[in-house]
Amino acid sequence: MGHKIAVYGASGLTGRFVVAELEKRGFEPMPFGRAQATADDPDALDRALLGAAAVINTAGPFAVTALPLIAAAERAGIPYVDVAAEIEANADTFARGASIPVVPAMAFFGGLGDLLVTAAMGDWTSADEVHVAYGLSGWQPSAGTLEAGAVSRDRRGGRSVRFRDGALEYHDAESRTLTWDFPSGPREVIAEFTMADVVTVPSHLAVPTVTTYMSVSAVNDMRNASERQDAETFEVDVVVRRDGEERRVTVTGQDIYAVTAPLAVEAVERLLSGRFAVTGVASAGAMFDARDFLDTLTPAIRCL
Repeated sequence: MGHKIAVYGASGLTGRFVVAELEKRGFEPMPFGRAQATADDPDALDRALLGAAAVINTAGPFAVTALPLIAAAERAGIPYVDVAAEIEANADTFARGASIPVVPAMAFFGGLGDLLVTAAMGDWTSADEVHVAYGLSGWQPSAGTLEAGAVSRDRRGGRSVRFRDGALEYHDAESRTLTWDFPSGPREVIAEFTMADVVTVPSHLAVPTVTTYMSVSAVNDMRNASERQDAETFEVDVVVRRDGEERRVTVTGQDIYAVTAPLAVEAVERLLSGRFAVTGVASAGAMFDARDFLDTLTPAIRCL
């Protein structure tokens, strides 16, 4: 393939996975980071993108890096992909728009859920409700994840967020624990543990309510964060409902950070080969053929 792909934040956990995935697919990574170009230095960003066919942004907090790097990609005339899980940062990207193909949240949280929901919807263009349940065996967040999460909490003043009645809603209600019947068996989950799917899914599908759930085991692990050890296993279960009918798609796999790499790199590969639907900002499910995209992710993820 031979295309040069700039990777911002290449020295981070996800960035290293992305660089390895690019090399495996025959791309030439152009790694760079804040030492070469800070987000507030347009000239440095422009220099870093010279010769690149596309850019993948893995450097959070994306509230700081996303918009400046999108602007640099526009100046360079190349596609932009990021792996942002920050709800507000993704909302900012959609609100900004772009003159180039831009795919935010092309990661385990946000991109994968959106592809699964889009695939589950099939010929539906609207639904009454969407549910995305994350059954993680644990979750030892990276330093970047923790930093990005802190920025998001600060932006929303410590409040929680959910997507109801067609809009993001900030609230102080107590979280609820319930049992979710995954195909592998029931697990205790926290309801309205809200992830980036509440931005990506309604960006292109007519759904008034999107609810995400996180396994209690993952939340407890995250709250007692320690040095990353064994990679977690995951089961992502998507349910969409309309007029009493239900559709469901479930995938399983291991290591949410490693899985992000084929998601982001496959997106770049499709953008560079013309297999995309939107010039501008679009989520994975709107930009690509969701079923076909998911098929390419085997064996990183497995559909049940």
